Amino acid sequence: MSALLQEMGDRALALGVPLSVQVDLTYRCNEQCIHCYLDHTDHGEMTTAEIKRLLAEMAEAGVFILTFSGGEIFLRRDFFDILEYARELTFCVKLKTNAVLIREAQAARLRDLAVQSIQVSIYSHRPEVHDAITKVPGSLRRSINAIRFLKSQNLKVIIANVLMTANMEDIHGVRALADELGVECSLDPTVTPMMDGDRSILNLNAGDSALRQIFRDEAFIGNAEEFCAPPPTPSEDSMDSLPCSAGHTSCYVSPYGELYPCVQFPLSCGNVRQQSFLDIWRNSQQLKEVRSIRLRDTSCSKCAHGATCTRCPGLAFLEGNMRGPSTADCEKSYARTGIPSANLLAKKETNAAPRRLVQIQLVPPITGSRLSNLAAAP
Repeated sequence: MSALLQEMGDRALALGVPLSVQVDLTYRCNEQCIHCYLDHTDHGEMTTAEIKRLLAEMAEAGVFILTFSGGEIFLRRDFFDILEYARELTFCVKLKTNAVLIREAQAARLRDLAVQSIQVSIYSHRPEVHDAITKVPGSLRRSINAIRFLKSQNLKVIIANVLMTANMEDIHGVRALADELGVECSLDPTVTPMMDGDRSILNLNAGDSALRQIFRDEAFIGNAEEFCAPPPTPSEDSMDSLPCSAGHTSCYVSPYGELYPCVQFPLSCGNVRQQSFLDIWRNSQQLKEVRSIRLRDTSCSKCAHGATCTRCPGLAFLEGNMRGPSTADCEKSYARTGIPSANLLAKKETNAAPRRLVQIQLVPPITGSRLSNLAAAP
């Protein structure tokens, strides 16, 4: 993070300003990625007028960085209309896309609108792997062609990769592809649960050995030595530190107007179709609860990893308690240090315990809508 952006973040925190907001324009997508946490069915997206009203309210609230994401943003026929309005309001605009629908004309228009950056999802340098993840034949070729179009317009492009079992052997290949294309590359080492709480896709996580490889690879984390020592004892300062910017200087708005602290923190704090953005930001009781979280108030306060763990309250929330541990972050801390947290040890003991037989009680037949509901259940 640049010194200027850090200073802006500090000032925004002190003033209670939402410096950065991600708005998902749609959950619809032309790819069906195996690790995606979204429901791609359209349940009634905000209209163009509703989104423009939201953007005006966000500008009044002091939002500076605006990220448009999805789903696939270019599936919205009004996308450029929305983008033009956002630039009229002088937002610093970032985009997240698979870029499959971007051609030379779209790239030139993004240049003319002075988009700050475009993040493009690339999961492997090998078509057979990437296309298997997206479930769209030819998607890697089309995304790479789009990156070349964007680069020809001198736009900043960032390749975003997610580490999972299907592509864990390809991280260096994706990095080499990024170098060849002359773009930046980022790697997310964690598959996250679906926003409805479904945790089945966590089976795609690459596992301990892959995480250890990442956290000891200077190509991804810089100086690997800092990750190879026992974590320091949490200090008083770390006990009062904020877990992240979610709900403090940033938030997330869904295509249906629900405002959340973060895209990984599906705690609804209000709906911008029913309240103004600023009213929710200032007065939501849920946001106030999120803002109250400090390390000393969590069940992780006595953990040796407390001061160095990247504990995500949103992922903890998906496990049942925003003030509890996030297992994904416990696993990352273990990969960095080789020392398991109390939470991981407890889970290991639970998994090792003998399984109890469950007595199944027969019940009368279920009919009608109750039968339909049962059939739809996991």
